[in-house]
Amino acid sequence: MSNSKKVTLNVEGMTCSNCALGIKKQLEKKGLEGVNVDFSTGEVVYKDNKTILIDDIKASINGLGYKVIIPQNKENEGLLGIEKKFYFTLPFTIPLFLHMFVPSTFILNDAWVQFGLCIPVFIVGVLQFGKSAWGSLKTGVPNMDVLIITGITASFFYSLTGTIMYYGTHEVHNYLFYETAATITTLVLLGNVFEHRSVKQTTTAVKELNQLQTTIARRVLPDGTTESVNYDAIQVGDVLQVNTGDKIAVDGEIVWGEATINESMISGESIPLEKTIGAKVIGGTIIEDGSIKMRAEKVGGETMLSKIIELVKNAQQDQPSIQRLGDKVSAIFVPIVIGISVFTFIMVFWVVDAGFKQAMMQSIAVLVISCPCAMGLATPTAVMVGIGRAAKKGILIKGGSTLELFANSKNVVFDKTGTLTTGNFIIKKMQFYELIEEQDLKNILLSIEEHSSHPIAKSMVNCLKDEAHKIVLEEVNEIKGKGIEAKDSAGNHYQVGSYRIDLEQTQGKNHNLFVFKNKVLVAGVDIEDELKENVSETISLLNQQGLNTILLSGDRAEKCNDLANKIGITTIYSEQLPQDKIKKIEELELTHPTVMVGDGINDAPALVKASVGVSLSKGTQIAVQSAQVVLLNDKDLTQVYEAYLISKHTLKTIKQNLFWAFFYNIVAIPIAAFGFLNPMVAALTMAFSDVIVIGNSIRLKSKRLN
Repeated sequence: MSNSKKVTLNVEGMTCSNCALGIKKQLEKKGLEGVNVDFSTGEVVYKDNKTILIDDIKASINGLGYKVIIPQNKENEGLLGIEKKFYFTLPFTIPLFLHMFVPSTFILNDAWVQFGLCIPVFIVGVLQFGKSAWGSLKTGVPNMDVLIITGITASFFYSLTGTIMYYGTHEVHNYLFYETAATITTLVLLGNVFEHRSVKQTTTAVKELNQLQTTIARRVLPDGTTESVNYDAIQVGDVLQVNTGDKIAVDGEIVWGEATINESMISGESIPLEKTIGAKVIGGTIIEDGSIKMRAEKVGGETMLSKIIELVKNAQQDQPSIQRLGDKVSAIFVPIVIGISVFTFIMVFWVVDAGFKQAMMQSIAVLVISCPCAMGLATPTAVMVGIGRAAKKGILIKGGSTLELFANSKNVVFDKTGTLTTGNFIIKKMQFYELIEEQDLKNILLSIEEHSSHPIAKSMVNCLKDEAHKIVLEEVNEIKGKGIEAKDSAGNHYQVGSYRIDLEQTQGKNHNLFVFKNKVLVAGVDIEDELKENVSETISLLNQQGLNTILLSGDRAEKCNDLANKIGITTIYSEQLPQDKIKKIEELELTHPTVMVGDGINDAPALVKASVGVSLSKGTQIAVQSAQVVLLNDKDLTQVYEAYLISKHTLKTIKQNLFWAFFYNIVAIPIAAFGFLNPMVAALTMAFSDVIVIGNSIRLKSKRLN
């Protein structure tokens, strides 16, 4: 079985980690091995078992209250279904809810009118949550739906019983909790809508990677002509023609030509690389300047990009299960409440001998007063406010579970290129080898580099445009693979480019650019990535919160060390390939939850593997889709710190809400069990409990974060 292929099913309806655990236990009981269930992606993965038919497996999952769906319908089917149910229940719920707080007409005060408004909502609630709740009970892992269905059924049938027994009397109003059943159902459906919207954004990373991988290449035929072929039709040994602006289709070796290739999306190397005959190239990277012919060496699943796709898939499957605070306690809360209710009925009916009616009323009162409405509101209301506050700050958070994970994290890992730096180059240092004024050197650089389309040249022009003056140049020519040359009106000859311009004069000298005047080396220029705004301040603030800040980059050790020293990061891992990054994240996750901040394709697997992936909005689409947090202002990294503070205070608010919800139940349940709680007082107390929870959550909108 160890070599069996894996089967992936897409399942709709999972809302929490207990849902996933219930499905996993059910499939393992059937004899399946290697079962991995992720409720956030809606995927069930297991090792293929020839003795168990897939139809039986689907039926087993569907029998728990979930639904196996085909992948192409996965994105929209669940969301649209939930939205329809929410919008259907809303018009019935609003008048029921408002009549408790504002003067209402006689019609709304009528018990049977309230019943008529509630029954459509109740039916939707039972259909939506009942089957899942029953399925979770069968597996022995009660999920959040058990709490929801307990609340709405207890409230509804308590109200219906009171309506039947006391209709026509003033006492009937002491038993009407129809608004409770309707409000719980509608609010939970609303929460599910937000949940589906957030989760949908985290499930497209692999699809986007596959789209990036899929490209059209030009294959060179024996007669020298070319033909267009799809990515998956390329074979080992094929010679491909790749020109400026083209994406390299597969991994291989250059057999003709020279080119400047941007590999930052794969390697993290910030400066585009000059490559000539014999150099290796990577599929998915882009030729910024030049033209080459390359021999395909690795195709299909063997390319580096394919391996990154596999890393993302594996990281999604191995992602730690996310436990919501409400789910953690539901397994013990529900049985205890039901047990107390049954015990109350037995004691009142048989021991106290107070009669069936009184026994039933007191036992149902226990369920009503312990209705987990406040518990159900504790997490989603705080999450909605926290996510809303973050959105106003330009921070998009995909789902409430991310807030909890972010708040509990101890490590914050940063990629370098495009994350801490802008990707634009500035002059770090000028080394003079002959007598020349610094201003003259800047004038030469500006005037010559504006004639080049090379990324470094563009950055130099942008860097010097406000502090240098153009000189009139004549006979500007590109030296292929080396640099650019020109003459001025006085006949002076200038050259700017790589060390290849004059190997004798550049030997032993390490600079990004060399400047020659009249064939003599006059200066070397070192460049570096420009830091984004408030990087040092952000690192300092995170360190003050007790977080361990880490630099994890594919760039060279020297550059990483220089940057880390400048901004205050002490833990550095340089020259890391995508597979190295994910291994390092795995190591960090063994001790503490970890946040990964990145923007490149090479960061995607690490973003998925980390407890929380944070991407920049202008990063690669793959990084954005792989992350749980997206920062819209990618020029200012203080948003990372703000996201942490919002997450921290949202989790604190959730804990406060849950404390109140449990405190309320611990005090109220015994009172109801002993028959000392008037049903009207119970309703007011329950409403008061909800108001406290919602009010505390709303306070998060404007409270000062520190």
